[in-house]
Amino acid sequence: MRGSTTRQVTMLALVDPDQLIPADHPIRDVKPIVEAALKELEPVFAGMYSEVGRRSIPPEHLLKACLLMAFYSIRSERQFCERLRYDLLFKWFLGLNVEDDAFDHSSFANRQRLLKHNVSRAFFDAVLGQARRLRLLSSEHFMVDGTLLESWACFKSLQRRPNLDGQRKAEEGPRGRPGGGGRNPVADFRGTKRSNETHYSTTDPDARLARKGNGREA
Repeated sequence: MRGSTTRQVTMLALVDPDQLIPADHPIRDVKPIVEAALKELEPVFAGMYSEVGRRSIPPEHLLKACLLMAFYSIRSERQFCERLRYDLLFKWFLGLNVEDDAFDHSSFANRQRLLKHNVSRAFFDAVLGQARRLRLLSSEHFMVDGTLLESWACFKSLQRRPNLDGQRKAEEGPRGRPGGGGRNPVADFRGTKRSNETHYSTTDPDARLARKGNGREA
């Protein structure tokens, strides 16, 4: 329209990422433990990098990034760096400013240097020490992600241990019955009790039966 003018208003606001993270978020309990562990490793970090040459990503950022990838099930370094561009929680955990650029995924190649200096192991031990001092550990039980355990065993590979006080030969293994569409018969363990004391795997003797909870199947 004739005589009309267009205005563009720009709004500026000061944002502190710490104010945006909920006070009861679990990551707040994790961060001080990680920071204390990294402080213990400062002499190690100082000896890893040269004073000359191109500035590299601090090893503290790489270690924290690996933790975030594990916490939030991020599949690759490329996906993490893409999310780091806009996720304020990630920047807050790494100690970056809101306007700081995300580092490139190729920076994770420096993990080989961390492994060479045994930093990953030292970092794990330092975090474990912090958790022990805060009494966050229990010697009565432990939790583990079952998807991280590998075993070359299955129920069909279980056999009864020999010489168990005259156990009947008929109970030495599962009773096979035809069917299933494969080369192996279907295993029938009905009526047979199995435990690590009475049975072992013929394909992976180190494998052990375990339960995810009381009353759950092995």
